[in-house]
Amino acid sequence: MTASPANDAILPEALRAALRDAQAQVNTLVLGKPQQVRLAFVALLADGHLLIEDLPGLGKTTLAHAMAATLGLGFQRVQFTSDLLPADILGVSVYEAQTRRFEFHKGPVFTHVLLADEINRAPPRTQSSLLEAMAEHQVSIDGQTRPLPDPFLVIATQNPVDLAGTYPLPDSQLDRFLLRLALGYPDEVAERALLSGVDRRDLIAQVSPLLDAEQVIALRRAVQCVNASEALIGYVQALVSRSRSHPGVRVGLSPRAGLALLRAARAHALLLGRSHALPEDVQALFAAVAEHRLVGEADTSVATLAKAILHAVPVD
Repeated sequence: MTASPANDAILPEALRAALRDAQAQVNTLVLGKPQQVRLAFVALLADGHLLIEDLPGLGKTTLAHAMAATLGLGFQRVQFTSDLLPADILGVSVYEAQTRRFEFHKGPVFTHVLLADEINRAPPRTQSSLLEAMAEHQVSIDGQTRPLPDPFLVIATQNPVDLAGTYPLPDSQLDRFLLRLALGYPDEVAERALLSGVDRRDLIAQVSPLLDAEQVIALRRAVQCVNASEALIGYVQALVSRSRSHPGVRVGLSPRAGLALLRAARAHALLLGRSHALPEDVQALFAAVAEHRLVGEADTSVATLAKAILHAVPVD
């Protein structure tokens, strides 16, 4: 879609071209998943974090690696296991004999893009060690607060909770993720291309970064300039309010979820070349923002609830 003249003032042509090329490159690495790739870029632009949930072997880690390689940012990967400790992620103070004092050794969280691979294979205490980092972009250890690099993005993958060796993520942890998405099985065309083509890891190793830290920060500032009308804000508020009273919902969406939905809608509009967000942006993102935050009654699908809430609230 061609950007409108109003959008040119928000996003310079060179930056729009770089963003467009970055999406195209990730789509060449993660085949047949343009909507999921778009959602990943929404999380990036909206200054949020991304949770990718699906069965093993469907490309969750590939998407994270493809994003990191394309962004040209500092990248660290942590394989979450049952014996992983918070210090393995955040860092630890070690006594240095030469200086006769404790020196802090930074953990892998001190990076731009952190891949928390199979995050739900670690116990809740370890999972929760990322709460402050994800919410405030800082880490408090030994009475000292240390800022994280800017920009900072957590891409976490998790397996379905009914698989062996997994722990459910705490609600407070889930709420820190702006979006949750699933990749699903590839279609026949994409799967044939995967089977007959070059290994994705080799392709990712060969790609060149198309964005950098300053450009990502500029894109995030541009998202804040995307207009959201009073009517659109009212629509978001109506969806959040409905989620708290809809039949079958035990815990509805919080005000933070409403802010996340609005921020994501602005980022989605920018990706489509618009300087204003529309109800269509909200509708395209509602499931990805809401499903992991909703708590339904027993045997009630949150996906069904999210769809029903969206259909129950008219667009004025």
